[in-house]
Amino acid sequence: MEIKSSLINRSGQKLNFIYREDDPLKDLEGKILQAVHAFCFCNGKLVVVYAAEKGYWAPPGGGIETGETCEEAVIREVKEETNMKVLSQKFIGYQDTYEPNRIVRHTRSVCIVKPYGPFASDPDGDVTEIKLIDPADYKKYFDWGEVGERIMERALSIL
Repeated sequence: MEIKSSLINRSGQKLNFIYREDDPLKDLEGKILQAVHAFCFCNGKLVVVYAAEKGYWAPPGGGIETGETCEEAVIREVKEETNMKVLSQKFIGYQDTYEPNRIVRHTRSVCIVKPYGPFASDPDGDVTEIKLIDPADYKKYFDWGEVGERIMERALSIL
């Protein structure tokens, strides 16, 4: 499965990207493996996070730190942004975004999570609110177009 599309980044640039359902570590030559995003489910609800400074809702995710695997980054980001523990995770694909001088890869995964306790705050200060929503309502919070629809379809089939 491959989906080609484009997005407008925060700087207003139009960037092309390709979403693929394959191993995110495959064919990395000339690309920067930069970030992870996890479609997390807790008791059948989808976890979404709000970043007030950025002004939008999204699945939990963020940058991969030096020396960290993609799996470790998912676990850390989910804990930081939601105060939830990843019980299981499965990588379902990745997105290569073609920036002017580089190609940046972000992984996409599906996770089952459970709370450590109530969400208090994100240590990085990015996430200011979390919600557990009906997966059918995700487009009320974020709309990733055809790619988002495909990821949600795959996520629900894995559950």
